[in-house]
Amino acid sequence: MATGSGPQAAAAKLKAAGNELFQHGRYGEAVGRYSEAIGRLQQSGKKWPEELSVLYSNRAACYLKIGNCSDCIKDCTVSLELVPFALKPLIRRAAAYDALERYRQAFVDYWTATQVDGGVQAAQDGMNRMRKVLIDMDGSNWRDKLPPLPSVPIAFQHNWRASTPGNAGTEKINVQQNGDNSASSSLKQAKSLKEEGNLLVKKGQYREAVSKYTASLKLNSSEFTTYTNRALCYLNLQQYREAERDCTVALGLDPQNLKAFYRRAMARKELKDYKGSIADLCEMLKLEPGNLSGQRLLQEVQMLVK
Repeated sequence: MATGSGPQAAAAKLKAAGNELFQHGRYGEAVGRYSEAIGRLQQSGKKWPEELSVLYSNRAACYLKIGNCSDCIKDCTVSLELVPFALKPLIRRAAAYDALERYRQAFVDYWTATQVDGGVQAAQDGMNRMRKVLIDMDGSNWRDKLPPLPSVPIAFQHNWRASTPGNAGTEKINVQQNGDNSASSSLKQAKSLKEEGNLLVKKGQYREAVSKYTASLKLNSSEFTTYTNRALCYLNLQQYREAERDCTVALGLDPQNLKAFYRRAMARKELKDYKGSIADLCEMLKLEPGNLSGQRLLQEVQMLVK
């Protein structure tokens, strides 16, 4: 956004304030700032599609953080209407669909994001995770029940392996066949790399272990324990945002994973997202009320809030 005077400059200041609040975990207040910025631009009578798209996407991120998935989806949809095939609203909407167990729509959004940029790991992991869920839910005919897969124009594609107009159709074939060729070999290699990572963790070599776990996940992105193990390494390396992200992925794969709840709570505590940390610990203690580590950490975080 431009600086100076006028609605665009005012919206830029409000957006910056919203970003600052978001970084400090004050998501409800950030929603207010982004909403004010959207209002300023809309009241000006001019069209600001790029600026508005970012603001709606940012507000959607806040809604996703506080569990308001319906409003997250609405804002992402508006953002994508303003700027088609934007990556962040695609991935955020997919995550919201996933949380609402609307797995087919989540798959389509993750798949579309991989068409826009094949190098985005979150989109690849999400697509693979949704495919596994849909196979379990719908069986071998799961593809027949999907909503239509959009064709992403070449102009919107980045870092994609092919550059022909048939990308979308080609990828659909790859989606159908993925896992059929050399799957057993890949899974064995993934397991071996994970075990190497586990040995490095025991030696306190966390950075090296992260590399092993990352390589393992490239071969098998549906193994939730690899994510929680890597999260432990990130915690020890004080990379709390990465630890939080890995635990979130793990919980998407295994919604009752105690380690993922506990380690994400630890990460959120260090990120000063105390409400998020407490929420994770409460969920953990619902599953295992007698967990002493969870009880102690909950008391510690509650004291920080006071």
